[in-house]
Amino acid sequence: MVDSYDDSPIELRSCLENFDQLMVDLGSTLADHDWDALVSLNDRVKPITEPLITALEAGLVEPESVRMRLEELRQFLDAAGEGAALAKAEAEQALKGINRNSSAAKAYQNISTHRPK
Repeated sequence: MVDSYDDSPIELRSCLENFDQLMVDLGSTLADHDWDALVSLNDRVKPITEPLITALEAGLVEPESVRMRLEELRQFLDAAGEGAALAKAEAEQALKGINRNSSAAKAYQNISTHRPK
């Protein structure tokens, strides 16, 4: 997100920059499918977003600037949810495959150890 921070007080500029950096970090982490890092970054969303909302309520930042950022965050959360659901489905399929292989190996072992001599 590109914004002119020059007109903003230092604290507000920091809020905007922190939010924008968080979005960059979230985007690259999602692209890497690093679910553990996403969980960690998710813990930062509220502490970074709250000062921005407070600044909006105090009239210190343009509503459109905040709206665009929050819309970007919503889109990210939608994408992350879809990615997580897909990763979960893939993991379930892999687990089913492992269970089938394990069952087949056990069946083979039972047949080969109980063969009449």
